[in-house]
Amino acid sequence: MGDSKEAGAEAPPAGATARGGLSLLPPGEAEEPSAQGSALCLGGSEVKSRAVVKYSSAPPRAAFARLEEKTDLKLPPANWLRESAKLGPAGTTILGNSKKSKPFSSFGMAYDFIDSVGNDVDVVSDSENIKKLLKIPYSKSHVSMAVHRVGRTLLLDELDIQELFMRSSQTGDWTWLKEFYQRLIDQKWQRKKKSKEHWYQKAILSKFLYYSINGDGAAQPVPPAAEQQDPPGSDQTQDADGASWPAPFDMPASVSEDPGASSQGLKNDFVRNILWTFEDIHMLVGSNMPIFGGGRYPAVSLRLRDNNKPINVLTGIDYWLDNLICNVPELVMCFHVNGIVQKYEMIKTEEIPDLENSNFSTKVIKDIAQNILSFLKSNCTKEGHTYWLFKASGSDIVKLYDLTTLCEETEDKYQNPFTMPVAILLYKVACNMMMKKNQNKKHYGTIRTLLLNCLKLLDKSRHPQIIASANYMLSELFQLDEPKKDESSECPLNENSDESYSEEEEEEMPDSDENGSYSTSSDPPEDNKAVAVIKSVGELSVPEKYKSIHQIRPSCAFPVCHDTEERCRLVLSYVLEGLKSVDNSIKKESDLPAADPNTPIPLKYEDESARGGPEGLEKQMALFLDKMGSLQKGNYSCQSGMIPGSWQHKMKLQLILKSSKAYYVLSDAAMSLQKYGRALRYIKLALQSHDTYCCLCTNMFSEVLLFLSQYLTLCGDIQLMLAQNASNRAAHLEEFNYQTKEDQEILHSLHRESSCHGFAWATDLSTDLESQLSVSCKCYEAANEILQFSDLRSQNPDHCVQVSKRMGNIRNEIGVFYMNQAAALQGERAVSKSVSTAEQQLWKKSFSCFEKGIHNFESIGDATNAALLLCNTGRLMRICAQAHCGAGDEFKREFSPEEGLYYNKAVDYYLKALRSLGSRDAHPAVWDSVNWELSTTYFTMATLQQDYAPLSRKAQEQIEKEVSEAMMKSLKHCDVDSASARQPLCQYRAATIHHRLASMYHSCLRNQVGDEHLRKQHRVLADLHYSKAVTLFQLLKDTPCELLRVQLERVAFAEFQMAGQNSNVGKLKTLSGALDIMVRTTHAFQLIRKELVEEPGQPKSDGPSPAADAAPSLNREEALKLLSIFESRLSFLLLQSIRLLSPGKKKTSSDTEGDAALRTNKHVYSQLLRATANRDTSLLERVDVLLHLLGQLAGGGAVQ
Repeated sequence: MGDSKEAGAEAPPAGATARGGLSLLPPGEAEEPSAQGSALCLGGSEVKSRAVVKYSSAPPRAAFARLEEKTDLKLPPANWLRESAKLGPAGTTILGNSKKSKPFSSFGMAYDFIDSVGNDVDVVSDSENIKKLLKIPYSKSHVSMAVHRVGRTLLLDELDIQELFMRSSQTGDWTWLKEFYQRLIDQKWQRKKKSKEHWYQKAILSKFLYYSINGDGAAQPVPPAAEQQDPPGSDQTQDADGASWPAPFDMPASVSEDPGASSQGLKNDFVRNILWTFEDIHMLVGSNMPIFGGGRYPAVSLRLRDNNKPINVLTGIDYWLDNLICNVPELVMCFHVNGIVQKYEMIKTEEIPDLENSNFSTKVIKDIAQNILSFLKSNCTKEGHTYWLFKASGSDIVKLYDLTTLCEETEDKYQNPFTMPVAILLYKVACNMMMKKNQNKKHYGTIRTLLLNCLKLLDKSRHPQIIASANYMLSELFQLDEPKKDESSECPLNENSDESYSEEEEEEMPDSDENGSYSTSSDPPEDNKAVAVIKSVGELSVPEKYKSIHQIRPSCAFPVCHDTEERCRLVLSYVLEGLKSVDNSIKKESDLPAADPNTPIPLKYEDESARGGPEGLEKQMALFLDKMGSLQKGNYSCQSGMIPGSWQHKMKLQLILKSSKAYYVLSDAAMSLQKYGRALRYIKLALQSHDTYCCLCTNMFSEVLLFLSQYLTLCGDIQLMLAQNASNRAAHLEEFNYQTKEDQEILHSLHRESSCHGFAWATDLSTDLESQLSVSCKCYEAANEILQFSDLRSQNPDHCVQVSKRMGNIRNEIGVFYMNQAAALQGERAVSKSVSTAEQQLWKKSFSCFEKGIHNFESIGDATNAALLLCNTGRLMRICAQAHCGAGDEFKREFSPEEGLYYNKAVDYYLKALRSLGSRDAHPAVWDSVNWELSTTYFTMATLQQDYAPLSRKAQEQIEKEVSEAMMKSLKHCDVDSASARQPLCQYRAATIHHRLASMYHSCLRNQVGDEHLRKQHRVLADLHYSKAVTLFQLLKDTPCELLRVQLERVAFAEFQMAGQNSNVGKLKTLSGALDIMVRTTHAFQLIRKELVEEPGQPKSDGPSPAADAAPSLNREEALKLLSIFESRLSFLLLQSIRLLSPGKKKTSSDTEGDAALRTNKHVYSQLLRATANRDTSLLERVDVLLHLLGQLAGGGAVQ
């Protein structure tokens, strides 16, 4: 390493042998820089330059041999143009004898360093082109370059007009450009031949470099006869100097078949590829400059100069830039006169700008570089277009033309030989950006622009693979599975996308800025073809002349899709283009049946009876599962003749899979909008796509199986929703049958490979409810079975849980469906007939579904849903019990053993449901529901046993005991305290239970003889339950008749007790209690009166029996009947009271109190008799009379 203080720069170029030399690297690999680039301090100002060698094919650097004075360079050395170990594989390229760079040299570099293109690097070009641009203000020579834009990167290539026009004369290509050139630029164009002096200088330079390889015999000239080979050598050089221009579409087929293959004219031929940072400009530069060791530094450049010709500014800039680009700190100059070596001179790189006759300002060079880059970036805005930067010899005007636009105006766009390389590069850059795992969405706009511009350039018939691949990548840019809430977040993509102009924004670019103009507005009419013009090269030396437009505004905006359907439709449009490209490339077109993509494919409908209903479904499911199993073994079937492993096969698989995903997302979106017919159509297309994928696939991946499971799950959901929305079936059918042209064309492509009927059993729109439910169930079962084929169950536990939950749900739906059908059959059956076979079959089907559903929910630990299915099974058992209750004569009917069996089974299932829930805290609503159903079952069972006592099989006492136990259990599960919507029902149920128990104990007391202890117990229980029944009925506002009935039964109970008493005192006491009960019925009569007033003259419908679950409304007939009974019992009690209180019968000290009660009772009794005698009195009037009389009794001194 040299002395940096002495040199003013850090030493050798990166990658030297010992931190310096250039070693051979495989193409595409970069050398790690061993030293930072040079920062040259010149005259107090600083020009920042840093060079990192990314690739080198040069051998380790050899020291140059200093030639002796008087060495004749006209004589060729012995090693001239011969291979040498010191030259390495690069051969003569290192020594400057190779032909000039090819017109596509920048593309070769771009292909090798694809990571840098489009983002990090501003310019990719040959170092000779860079130097030519930076010398424009100093040089009168012409400049002709092709400029292409890829992202923020510009690719610069020499556009040799002479070579192009020579080719045009021979082949007829490029005639449009030749005519344009002659019309506007050089009307008298003719090919200019290079002078002998040019070839002479090239020859002695080559010989000088070969002499300088080393000193071992290098100065030994070959025999003079060798000089005769010089002209042929010149001719050879001349031939080699010609550019290798491919004809339009001269690219080999391998390019279209393999985008990664190198092709004619696209090879990276440079010895070195260097990442050169000059100020703030990043350039990927190709260089062939020979670099030697020796001198004070490990690296020097070697130059040959004619001593009679002083170094001019152009030469100085040339030498300085070469050394900067290659990071060479020193220049060795050999001076000669007429080919005879005179002397050597060593010059530091930073001293070159100050050489005599070659003074130039590095700051000005920096300004020129920044201005040219700004000019080009501001005007070369369209990716895929070929721009031509041209300055005529001796002119100060630089013009920029858009050759692509000019070409399209005159001839076919494919006549531009740059079209294919540009398209390939755009494709490669997009591929590279897509492959980076750490890319985020902000680059999607750039990738999309690259791919769209690539597609514009390609001929569909010649490059199907790239077109298909580009369309697939475009479809991949749209994330189909992203959450809906993130859709709005796509907007910031426009703010962060890379710099590039879209065609739409081109018109918005200003033609000039405040500092200078490059507008064509004031130019002559013949210059209106130029995109932009620099009117004077002197402008380029003005600092920051074009800085205001150097920063390119971002415009690769990724389209914002406002909803899921729009996003999916975009994806499908790209998929369709890709499928068309693949299909058109398959040779066996003639073997396929002709099909018009514009003709809808007929949808085949089968009658349910023909398909065999659920039984047919079972067969189709078995076939489907067999097919899935065969796919696991890698079976392959294809109708179009695609070869497995070919690019068509691989690409079509990817495109079909993408289409199935898009249709799945569309179906899911339609489902959320409750458009179930549309959802079924989309899921049908998704499954048809997947069916085709299965036919083409040679090895089914677990990810694809998971997709299929998800598709079938959604299909099951849709079929279930269609079953539940049968009322709108016509609209759903219309949506299902509709098809877009795009869908038809995609389906046409699918039918080339498969019949697409593999999932027909799952996607038909049936009109039968049972069939729809069965299809839905089979979809879930198939989705579940697919999870068994590989290790999907453990890898996707959430999806497995969802499938199991849906299976449990659909089995519950089917179970309920069969249960309701059985109940309907039961309702239609005559009471006296026995249970039919059809009912029993429906019970079995329903029970089987419930049982499987319970297993599904228990397998995933879903206790709540398992409890609900257990509850439904309990309900099924109750229906079975009810079916057995109708057999036999109604008058002779008894509670049968079958009824008891099924009711007890129902109780068991309800208790299991409660055990499954564990506690009310787990799910209060479900817990309360199960509790209520269990209470109802106990209550119904007890009621039936009480009303239809099985006396032929059991003793009265046993029946009473069972009724009592069942009633108490029902009461236990009847929550009367918790405030809820069901609380009034619970209170009514509890009141009814107490009433029935009281009535039962009352009846036992009447019929029982003997055991006094038992009689007393029954008396106490009857009184207790009557009291509780009254208390609960009084809480309800709509049960006045029930309350009145209970009170009348209590009065009858008192009368029964009174009949067994012998003493008047005991009878009077009991009688007083009975009258007190009568007085307390005031509340019931007030409720009856209120309802009568609110609905006068409207008879109420018959209320349900006390066994009903809901409280009855007022029944006028019932009220009238109870009112008559009440009047007769009140009359009887008053009469008995009068008899017991009369003076002859009662001699007590409290005569005054007894007389008052007697008077009151007599007065009320007389009024009651008059009221009941009048048969024309209305119900309301009778109620009013009773309320009045009860009021008198309450405050009139009746014996308490």
